[in-house]
Amino acid sequence: MNIGIGGAGSKLASMASDRECTIINVSELELSKVEAKSKLLAVTHSAKGQLRGSGKNPMIGREAFSSVGQKIMDIIKDNVVFSSTGGGTGNGMTSILLEKLSNQEDSIPLDERTVFVFVLPYLNREATEYVENTIEFLGGPVSASIDSGNTGNIILFSNKLKFEGRIPESEYNKMIVDSLNSFLGIPVKGEMYRLLDGHIDFEDFDLFKSKPYFNHFTQFQWNPDEPFENQLRHNFNSLLLPPERAIEAMFLLELPDPSLTSKFYDILDYFAADNIPPVYGVVHNPEITQPQITVSLLYSRKPREIVDDFKRISDKYTRNRIKKSLEQHVVLQNRKLDKINEARRLVEESGNNTGDVLGFLKRIGKL
Repeated sequence: MNIGIGGAGSKLASMASDRECTIINVSELELSKVEAKSKLLAVTHSAKGQLRGSGKNPMIGREAFSSVGQKIMDIIKDNVVFSSTGGGTGNGMTSILLEKLSNQEDSIPLDERTVFVFVLPYLNREATEYVENTIEFLGGPVSASIDSGNTGNIILFSNKLKFEGRIPESEYNKMIVDSLNSFLGIPVKGEMYRLLDGHIDFEDFDLFKSKPYFNHFTQFQWNPDEPFENQLRHNFNSLLLPPERAIEAMFLLELPDPSLTSKFYDILDYFAADNIPPVYGVVHNPEITQPQITVSLLYSRKPREIVDDFKRISDKYTRNRIKKSLEQHVVLQNRKLDKINEARRLVEESGNNTGDVLGFLKRIGKL
């Protein structure tokens, strides 16, 4: 079951599971806008927040967590949590959730770990508060939870493509969900189609997604006659943050023609060169006309490095905003200088003979 926290997280959870999900919000109005099997209204002390939501203030979400916290902790086990990183409810409530997971004295069993799907704002296109909230979120709760080893995969979608491609929100959400489902569908296809080589069952897949690393996955048509390294580099998932060097990998290769099976060794060679033995499966899918591959890369880039990226770009835009603000609001008036009167004033202040000094200045061309 999927769990959506906050407005953005709820929409994604609902779409990803055909409304068979639980959504959580501090606003009853926002809850009513999303279809879900179960809805949890978190109680906030702010009357405005209870009506309209927490806006960009994560403190409202943090304070409201206690009213539904135990319920959330119970239902997230072995499930997927969706949230945005920049808003108030999603950021605030998920921060407390991650902190609680980080502070667990005992390691959470692999079969109870939660996969987290976060949507990050696009710098210079969304409000500064969203960016600042994200910086604190990644550098604090996310960093601590990864260090604790008590989460499953963490998936970082970005709004960059949405704004650069001018894509409507509902369409972009569907793109995110379809991309995620291509990864989650790996063991389903492994069971559905005839196995040609390797093997990925649900147990293998659950173990892979229970690991506390960032996950970058992508799906593309595979050309057996081209180097796999080039194909992978040109087909990274533009919805996700770019990956760092992988430490673990998984792939499912779907072939319309079983005679191509031996070609998959080229893919294994690519990962072997980087000392990454992948979990893999090769299946015969008669429903497609071109070979297709779904690849998942786990990497351990520290959140502080992602935060540094955000800070660097955010600082740049902040400086530009300050410069533009000064240009718009600081007006320097032009003063026309009367050279003769100014010279006379200075001479009188010095106690010299005014006529002699003015005559001298005129002779040398200064007046």
